[in-house]
Amino acid sequence: MTKTQDIIDLDNEFGAHNYKPLPVVISRAEGPWVWDVEGTRYLDCLSAYSAVNQGHRHPHIVRAIKEQLDKLDLTSRAFHNDVMGQFLKRLCEYAGFEVALPMNTGAEAVETGIKLARKWGYEKKGIPKDQAEIIVCSENFHGRTTTIVGFSTDPDAHEGYGPRTPGFRIIPYDDVHALEEAIGPNTAAFLVEPIQGEAGVKVPSEGYLSDVRRVCTENNVLLILDEIQTGFCRTGKKFCFMHENARPDVLLVGKALGGGLYPVSAALAARDKMEVFKPGTHGSTFGGNPIGAAVAIAALDVLENEKLDERAEELGSYFISELRKIGSSKVKEIRGKGLLLAVELHKEAGPARSYCSRLKEEGILAKDTHGQTIRFAPPLVIDKDELDWAISVISRVIGE
Repeated sequence: MTKTQDIIDLDNEFGAHNYKPLPVVISRAEGPWVWDVEGTRYLDCLSAYSAVNQGHRHPHIVRAIKEQLDKLDLTSRAFHNDVMGQFLKRLCEYAGFEVALPMNTGAEAVETGIKLARKWGYEKKGIPKDQAEIIVCSENFHGRTTTIVGFSTDPDAHEGYGPRTPGFRIIPYDDVHALEEAIGPNTAAFLVEPIQGEAGVKVPSEGYLSDVRRVCTENNVLLILDEIQTGFCRTGKKFCFMHENARPDVLLVGKALGGGLYPVSAALAARDKMEVFKPGTHGSTFGGNPIGAAVAIAALDVLENEKLDERAEELGSYFISELRKIGSSKVKEIRGKGLLLAVELHKEAGPARSYCSRLKEEGILAKDTHGQTIRFAPPLVIDKDELDWAISVISRVIGE
């Protein structure tokens, strides 16, 4: 049997050291569970940052990718294929938008949103050439491209990658007044996460998103919501903006759209916004490819047919209420929405990673962020008995 340390040593020898994972080597997965190479079972409480909302290897999605592999692989956008149109129609109907532009990764979806906002600003709003501004929030996480990390406030993300791309203004998160003050004649868009996941599951004040929607409308500024982590039922609604009826002008999606099997992302908007893209002005070799399209259709089927939004709402409310009963002096705050939760620890309690290591020993895989915060985001197919077991383990580990 291949040993865990042998595989880790191989990764460390031949791989760039841009990650510091927990020392577990996963070799098999099903539903909310994963197994390591030694045969030990763990409950996945990260879901690949919400990319596995439907659970690992969901049979309906696996069947779809196998069937598509037997028919057609890649055509590129130089030609039409017989699956992409069905996928785009399904996605637009699911999300309630007129047009979608398919890409692959979340960062590509964000870059698409940035391009759309700038092009719309010049062609529709009349912003002078190369003067468009996009407002973003501190502690944001929108991806890893050079442009995106240029407006990050996380030193790990941006240091050493300068000069920063101009055209972005950073304001505090959850501060509508700061948004109003930052908007000027050259403001094209406000790009924001409805919940800041990487920052530690920062949930804004009630009414923030609806106020943001109002301010953007009043000032003819596009509201771009990055729902790459929060979308597709994670927070108890199809999309997080639906909690406050704060429908964006541009919706960015990814992760769970690929059902954990394939990278699929997209930007969605009304036709009069998306029409700024003309042939040749933006694209992707793999965007909208038949395999990704087939997987995404199946992924949306599972979300809808299994009512995973209602499941996340019910189990998420239960999860957070039970976690709040822990009552440990180590806990600074417990917050979240749906099945996207975080436990923030006081500094005196020690680093969150040490708790994640203990959770691993007890059979739960979770991820620390920003030093003191543990995120919990299990697949939405988890059942109540499995969740009860997880709650008992988490309560014991934090209480130790």
